[in-house]
Amino acid sequence: MLHFPLAAAAQPDLMSTIQSFLPLIFLFAMLYFMILRPKQRDEKRRREMLSELKKGDKVMTGAGMIGKVSKIGEEIIGLEVAPNTVVDFHRDAIIKKLDN
Repeated sequence: MLHFPLAAAAQPDLMSTIQSFLPLIFLFAMLYFMILRPKQRDEKRRREMLSELKKGDKVMTGAGMIGKVSKIGEEIIGLEVAPNTVVDFHRDAIIKKLDN
């Protein structure tokens, strides 16, 4: 019967394989819970805020413009930034609802 000690030593056992992947699994878990999950939660809150907008609400755009909502369309929201001055913005440009 032939015995090949090098061939037997070359095959890693299951525990060492699992242990070699543990740091990688831990890293992906940290990435998910510290970066991806909070972003998803913030985006959900923003979508809810946009769906609840109504005329007269004071909002801020991504560019820093502040105005009152004067018209709401499917994708376009009109903001009154000065008396009798309405500027149209895409819905995605609105980042925050401000207290009146």
